[in-house]
Amino acid sequence: MNNDDMQAILDLSCEDRYDYFLDMVGEEREVWILINNDEHFLKLHSDEHGGIEYLPVWPSADFATAYASDDTDLSPRSIALPQFLKKWLAGLDRDGIEVGVLPGADKSVWITEAGELEKDLREELSRF
Repeated sequence: MNNDDMQAILDLSCEDRYDYFLDMVGEEREVWILINNDEHFLKLHSDEHGGIEYLPVWPSADFATAYASDDTDLSPRSIALPQFLKKWLAGLDRDGIEVGVLPGADKSVWITEAGELEKDLREELSRF
């Protein structure tokens, strides 16, 4: 994906980026997160959304890499969709951690509960 295409997607509204994420993950069957050198996944805190913690996720390594461009300690890691649906979302739900889907160029992000994202991803998969 070239930079102009990526920027156009990052400039979309949160809702449109969420829809793009669902489409891409449905096709590619993987979700991307960022991990640090100690193999810990990136978890962010948002005061804007009531002081919640969330796991940012991306539909491709390109988006995750672009997000982490200023932090050399972070690198993208792929999670196969079945594993993400079965283990990750259940664990996030249990731990009270939300999911931040495809943060935008302006750092806006669609934050959703793990169960809601699972429902939407399963619905997307039923279309294939």
